[in-house]
Amino acid sequence: MKHIGILCAGDTELAPFLEHMKGQQITEKAMLKFHTGTINHVNVSAVYSGVCKVNAAIAAQLLIDMFHVDLIINAGTAGGMKEGVQLFDTVISERVIYHDVADDILTDFHPWLKSNFFLADQELCAIARAYSRTSKHPVLFGTMVTGEQFIEDGEKREEINQKFDPLSTDMETAGVAHVCYVNRIPFLAVRTITDTVTHQGIETFDQNCEAASEISAEIVLGILGQLD
Repeated sequence: MKHIGILCAGDTELAPFLEHMKGQQITEKAMLKFHTGTINHVNVSAVYSGVCKVNAAIAAQLLIDMFHVDLIINAGTAGGMKEGVQLFDTVISERVIYHDVADDILTDFHPWLKSNFFLADQELCAIARAYSRTSKHPVLFGTMVTGEQFIEDGEKREEINQKFDPLSTDMETAGVAHVCYVNRIPFLAVRTITDTVTHQGIETFDQNCEAASEISAEIVLGILGQLD
């Protein structure tokens, strides 16, 4: 049976998973709490990493090294970027890229990528697509961007949109995808939208975070239910 790693940025995003976890055990390492148990008969280790790429990367590597997870799903919330992305839409990653890393850093130097994009696992994407056809919530598939910035500035938003054409933005996903890539671990991100170009700001995120987290968790649990 596969052992699934679930990584969220914040405690609000993690909470819905813990409500479903049975036989929960907690392991503490590097100032993080890892919750291990079963969710719908699936072995799961889940953690909230804290915000930003480095925190997410630390948690992802520990999930791999300490808990020997077979794949990692990055769950939680994100900001909508592309016109047409609505509040509480859920974006599932086809590919992920840093919007704040120079274009040649990851291609000319370690890990010598063919492009700057980290691709989500094709099998997980196919399972997610199959589940999405039965989901009561809108699900979109496409590009996510990651950077150490909450995007409110219109000029910055336009710059990122023109360069990457992303559906969503957050501060962790590419960091998790990066760790999974170098460890050859399948990866998928499932992020539900809390704020958009027409509903912007930290206050909007705060208002919508709990509801968006519940939706993201529901979709992730639905995907887990499709795994062999």
